[in-house]
Amino acid sequence: MVVTPTYPGVYIEELPSAVRTITTVSTSVTAFVGYTTRGPTGGATTVTSFGDFERRFGGLSADSPLSYAVQQFFLNGGGIAVIVRLAPGATGSTVTLSSGGTELLRLTAREPGAWGDGLRASVDHGATPDTFDLRISDLAGTDETHTGLTPATAADRINATSTLVTAQAVPNAPDDTRPDASGTVSDPFDEVPNPAGAEITAAIEGRANSEITFTLPSGPAPQRLQQVALLLERGLRANARGQRAFSGARVRTTGDNRLQVIAGEPDAVILFPDDGDLGLAGTTRPPGSAFADGAPGTLPGAGDWLGSADEKTGIHALRDVDDVNLLVLPGVSALASLDEQVAVLAEARVLAETRRMFLIADAPAAWRTLDAFRNGLELIDSVRGDHAALYFPHVLLSDPLTGLVRDFPPSGAIAGIMARTDGDRGVWKAPAGTEARIVGARGLTVKLTDAENGLLNPLGINCLRTFPVVGPVVWGARTLDGADRLASQWKYVPVRRTALMIEESLYRGTQWVVFEPNDETLWGQIRLNVGAFMHSLFQQGAFQGTSPRQAYLVKCDRDTTTQDDINRGIVNILVGFAPLKPAEFVIIKIEQLAGQVEV
Repeated sequence: MVVTPTYPGVYIEELPSAVRTITTVSTSVTAFVGYTTRGPTGGATTVTSFGDFERRFGGLSADSPLSYAVQQFFLNGGGIAVIVRLAPGATGSTVTLSSGGTELLRLTAREPGAWGDGLRASVDHGATPDTFDLRISDLAGTDETHTGLTPATAADRINATSTLVTAQAVPNAPDDTRPDASGTVSDPFDEVPNPAGAEITAAIEGRANSEITFTLPSGPAPQRLQQVALLLERGLRANARGQRAFSGARVRTTGDNRLQVIAGEPDAVILFPDDGDLGLAGTTRPPGSAFADGAPGTLPGAGDWLGSADEKTGIHALRDVDDVNLLVLPGVSALASLDEQVAVLAEARVLAETRRMFLIADAPAAWRTLDAFRNGLELIDSVRGDHAALYFPHVLLSDPLTGLVRDFPPSGAIAGIMARTDGDRGVWKAPAGTEARIVGARGLTVKLTDAENGLLNPLGINCLRTFPVVGPVVWGARTLDGADRLASQWKYVPVRRTALMIEESLYRGTQWVVFEPNDETLWGQIRLNVGAFMHSLFQQGAFQGTSPRQAYLVKCDRDTTTQDDINRGIVNILVGFAPLKPAEFVIIKIEQLAGQVEV
């Protein structure tokens, strides 16, 4: 800030720095698009581990190639995944809470799918006659409790805080009536009973040999109904005989002076055939209202993957997502029609070019021989481009759900290997070679020889190979624009991905330039900051050359930005780099040295 001196003395003035540090963006955040059994739809969700994926999207499913791909991604070194769930036709499970047969509140699983049929809703009556507590639980052990609800405000409060369900008041339902309480509910007490020394018999409804009998301890008469509840709860748990319904039982009081017994096991109901003076034999209800009628949906077709760019559905849901570097579509290779597979992959390749992503494509599942692959290769010409790579064949893995070995598309594992290589060596290192082992792979669907590999590599196809000791590895690093006949400058995967990293880093790191005065002062700042960024990459070994002059170029001056450019509000920045290219062919020349002949 400018200092205005008013008194004799020393003034401090801070001057703006010309340094605007450009940071390197991520290179291995991977987007997966496909079917899962649960999870949010209509957008993208970030997960950072397979455990996180299991919690959000239901884990492995035989109907979900995406779930296995995500598992392989994290197993092979992946760190961050972005999931776009496609589940056409899926609907959410529902349950309606009632009072005496009058429907009051309709609950719907927040995420569509049959998983919601495992949800349970339990109602406890609150401490006051007009409130109630709602507990939502699922089979995975997740539960949430909403306390102090009133009939008039329950739906709004649940919708604002619940991660499992949404709520809607039934039209024309009374707003002064709360839902019936769950569990075994006693008659109302006019005064606090004295259960000391009482013999209690309890059983689980519909379960043979479940009956238990116990005697409540003697002692001073309880002064509050809560003390009676505690005595009964302790008695049930202490005499459970290994039955979870009793060992986890809860006994509470309601606002209208009743005891409420909730079994510790889903769908179990505790009965009291002989309850002494506790009045528990009267009314029984299920411990929780079960959700029902959730539909899992169908497996996505080509149209579901293609989606709509305007509505941002299908793969286009990624248009609103920043920081995605790799794109994987594990289920596309299983589509029945090759034309549909090509249509989806071609659209995905265009999206990758638009969003500075890199597409990892799987060979069609039907291509199980080298001849089948070569005969169908011309059909995928529309997918060719420098923002995509194709890998062949599929990998053989042990299915954790069945224990059987079966084939899976390799794209998830490839994305994990790319992430692992980026972290260990840098994005400029080819994600291939003996270091690029496919963790967990038991083999490959096609075991290629060197000669067969030599037929596919010049066509820009990355082969997976199996070698003794090493096992299955990635043995190719070309883009789909890397066929020898195309003579593309973007022939190799690491060159293209390095350029994408530089482009995205500079795009984000030069936003401050917009609306700055377009003159030599600005150009000098640009050269300083972009040059510092490129030099940091040079020091990490990202470029060819032994000196900065050989490795990279940054130019922003009167030569790049003319007066006409200035008049039109344009500043031009020229950045060049000498890329590292992989040693794809190692040629060792050996000759015999003849002994010296003396003449």
